[in-house]
Amino acid sequence: MKTPHSPEPWNKGKLIGQKSPLKLKDIWAIRFHLQQGRCIRDLALFNLAIDSKLRGCDLVDLRLRDISHGNQIMSRAIVMQQKTKRPVQFEITEQTREAVTAWIAKANLNLEQYLFPSRLSKSPHITTRQYARIVHRWAESIGLDPADYGTHTMRRTKATLIYRTTKNLRAIQLLLGHSRLESTVRYLGIEVDDALEIAEQTEI
Repeated sequence: MKTPHSPEPWNKGKLIGQKSPLKLKDIWAIRFHLQQGRCIRDLALFNLAIDSKLRGCDLVDLRLRDISHGNQIMSRAIVMQQKTKRPVQFEITEQTREAVTAWIAKANLNLEQYLFPSRLSKSPHITTRQYARIVHRWAESIGLDPADYGTHTMRRTKATLIYRTTKNLRAIQLLLGHSRLESTVRYLGIEVDDALEIAEQTEI
């Protein structure tokens, strides 16, 4: 029983557990919203976040040289993950290359600059906290509850869609840069999802 002097529970009002991945219709809706609003930076950030499947700390730390060869954005890139110190490769689709190219031209970036510079003098690039706020804003812009979505939403989205199509866990492990397959299973929460899907299809 709570006494007048009991501290508030640390998780009161907070959503505990993994953040939801976006559905295909959500991706299209956010892209449309950003295109209509001429949000050039956010469109580049959104598309690259979906394609790269990088953790927020690795995404905001990208420099132009990491994804380009000369003046061309590469169709594949490789970066060293800060958390695991292991390299991970990712694809950059045509629509993402177009969005990033438009942002580079608008921001007049050179190869050594961070891809998403911060407008605050204290940080050379947007922080993971800023990135999280941007993700919340994207979710809210299409009527989703921002509390259900976060930076790991962007990391999980394409991986989840690929798994749903292929059921290839090893491929997802490589794409996410996990060292252990168990980490991929736990990260995607697929065992529970698959079990529920089987249960839903079983009539008794």
